[in-house]
Amino acid sequence: MPKNKRTKKFATMKRMISANDPRIKPKDRLSKPKEKKIDPHELNVHQVTQASSALFFQYNTQLGPPYHILLDTNFINFSVKNKMDIVQSLMDCLYAKCIPYITDCVMAELEKLGPKYRIALKIIKDPRFERLTCTHKGTYADDCIVQRVTQHKCYIVGTCDRDLKRRIRKIPGVPLMFLSQHRYTVERMPDAYGAPK
Repeated sequence: MPKNKRTKKFATMKRMISANDPRIKPKDRLSKPKEKKIDPHELNVHQVTQASSALFFQYNTQLGPPYHILLDTNFINFSVKNKMDIVQSLMDCLYAKCIPYITDCVMAELEKLGPKYRIALKIIKDPRFERLTCTHKGTYADDCIVQRVTQHKCYIVGTCDRDLKRRIRKIPGVPLMFLSQHRYTVERMPDAYGAPK
C-alpha cells in the first residue's frame, strides 16, 4: 500500500507558553510598565508644524508666471502617447510662460524603462526642460517630488499617478496637473484660466 504523503502546513504558528505559566522563572517574567502619574499643574505642550510663509490660508502666493512645473515619469509618457508637445500644451493650459522641471530621479526612471521609452528621453533632453539635481539616495521619483514640493511651494506637480496625486493633495497650496481628454487640466489652482472646468 502506498504511503500517505503529509502535506506541509504553511503559516502555522508555534505554540507559545502563556505569560503566567509556572515554568517561567519570576526574574524572566515581563513586568508591567508603571503608569505615569499625571500632574494637573503641568503645562500641556503641543508641537505645531510651522506653516509655510508662501501660503495665505490655502492660497499659494509664490505661484505666478513663469510657472515652474515639476514633471513625473508617467506624465511625460502619457503626453508622448497622446502626441502632445509638452511645453506648448502647458502654455495652452495656463496662458503663461511655463518652465518644465525634471529631477534626476525621473530621468533615471525613464532610462530604466528601456528602449521603448527612448522618445520620452529624447524629449526630456530638450534645452527648454530645466534639470534639478537630487542629493538623496535611491531613484524613487515619487518620494523625491513630494519632498521637493514640501520644501519649496513654488511648483505645480504634473503627474498621472493616482498614489502620487493622493500624497500631494495632502500638502496644502500645491496644485496638480494631469491629463484628461487629451489635454492638461489643473486642480487646486485659482488662476488657471486656460484649464477646462
